[in-house]
Amino acid sequence: MAADTGAFEEITSEGELRELLGEPTAVALGKERRTLHEHHAQWLAHSPLCLISTSAADGTCDVSPKGDPAGFAKILDDTTLVIPDRPGNRRADGFRNILTNPHVGLLFLIPGRGDSLRINGRARLLRDAPFFDELTVQGHRPTLALLVEVEQVYFHCSRAFVRSALWKPETWNPEAAPSRARISKSLERTHESLESLERYYGPSYDEKNMYV
Repeated sequence: MAADTGAFEEITSEGELRELLGEPTAVALGKERRTLHEHHAQWLAHSPLCLISTSAADGTCDVSPKGDPAGFAKILDDTTLVIPDRPGNRRADGFRNILTNPHVGLLFLIPGRGDSLRINGRARLLRDAPFFDELTVQGHRPTLALLVEVEQVYFHCSRAFVRSALWKPETWNPEAAPSRARISKSLERTHESLESLERYYGPSYDEKNMYV
């Protein structure tokens, strides 16, 4: 059943938005930098996960997670960093977006920390560079990397993580949603048996899909 959008009160201007939310504080505005600080470098050295947001020229959006051992994002200088790509499903949604719109938003996380590091900038796709050897993990040298020229960088407060209690194990309930095998059976690999999918997504899945 479609929602009755006629009953919605939509915000259509920044003036309306500010009337509702108010103005940002001087601290919130002043924390933004254009170059990487030592604290940013320390955070990147301990972050094993980055969420990369992109948008194509036509407005099509994507957010893709990128994960590796902590410190996988390599800093080239105080305005440039590189994120190696690893084998995946080959959809390349975010990469295809970057080919038509280089603007990216990055969110780097450290497990257990409520705050996060946000970096916005312009990206390029590299098929090789002198530093690719340094991006090798477990013998796997990347065939593609994302070069990001920093335009904005700042630390984001922990309110979202506090409210969600994301890092508190006592709140976790991984069995609440259908298993990965059941989701795949219903939506993706409908021709395969549930039993075969349960074997595929079983205990050995993480190991066999690490860098292949």
